[in-house]
Amino acid sequence: MALEPIEPQQYQTLLDAKSEQIRSRFDELGSFSSGLELEVFSSKPENYRMRAEFRMWHEGDDLFYAMFPPGNKYQPIRIESFPQASERINDLMIPLLVGIKTSPVLSKKLFQIDFLSSQRGEVLVSLLYHKQLEDDWLVLAEALRIELGINIIGRARKQKHVLGIGYIMETLEVRGRKYHYQQIENAFTQPNAGVNEQMISWACENVERFGPMDKPDLLELYCGNGNFTVPLAAQFRKVMATEIAKSSVNSAHVNLIENGIDNVTIVRLSSEEMTQALAGVRAFRRLADVDLSSFNFGTILVDPPRAGLDQETLALVQQFDQVVYISCNPDTLLENLQELKQTHVLKRLALFDQFPYTHHTECGVVLHKRNS
Repeated sequence: MALEPIEPQQYQTLLDAKSEQIRSRFDELGSFSSGLELEVFSSKPENYRMRAEFRMWHEGDDLFYAMFPPGNKYQPIRIESFPQASERINDLMIPLLVGIKTSPVLSKKLFQIDFLSSQRGEVLVSLLYHKQLEDDWLVLAEALRIELGINIIGRARKQKHVLGIGYIMETLEVRGRKYHYQQIENAFTQPNAGVNEQMISWACENVERFGPMDKPDLLELYCGNGNFTVPLAAQFRKVMATEIAKSSVNSAHVNLIENGIDNVTIVRLSSEEMTQALAGVRAFRRLADVDLSSFNFGTILVDPPRAGLDQETLALVQQFDQVVYISCNPDTLLENLQELKQTHVLKRLALFDQFPYTHHTECGVVLHKRNS
């Protein structure tokens, strides 16, 4: 069995169909979205994913990258190349596999390889094992790392060995300026760097175009490693950004320093906790050194997981003059908009094709409070 190939010559046709589907879905909102143009931001048709994960399949003396049909984890599909992934990942796949296969120490009980690459050409490779990693593994893995010019993390139960550095630095160009981001394994980052640049630019342009700057501060929920925070900071007096994942918060602090940003406060709280803090329902130790009364929020940016916004957070969002909502799930976005249309007007609607050749869709909307 072979992995179904992508067909770059069909990309535009598939994107047109996806766009029509999204337009049709938003028609469900009636007059709230009528007459609004859907802005469509396309991807490169190949080599667009900056990360890739493969299971490793052992068959006698053979070892190969594998994927599996849905619902069948015992029928591996051999992967020789992966045109969805960046050129750097594809260039590494065979040399890395050869280097591992020639060494029983490196290949034994290896069950997964994860690649994380950047547009700068940096690569972090994670090797995951069902065995403890001894000194001989460290010596051989370090030699392979140097030979291939990559960074390697070896993982086993209660073990983590970092060879080189345990992250990559990504550079994104947004509206003519380059921003630098630390990205680490297993932390959320947008997989399609080219579309991510377009998505951040779109958010920046719409905030600039529509921003009610009598309330000059921004609240961002689900900020991750500062993907939107860093470029948006220059457009506001002060920014408060929240994120619950500790590793992402740490990277966000690094990225603020890396880009010379000094007007952002990052707090490790969930969106629900931040909602409670702003409402005065609870006091949080992590906000002990933050004067919430010094912020005058007019704009909120949310980039929630697939589940969308919970009711408490949705009620918070409804208080803001301007809302920028980035969504990876049109279903929950539409559900949330049914509530938001009671208080806001839809100003912009966009589709970002983060995941070509799939049904997955990333959308963005900008809303303004009625009579604001």
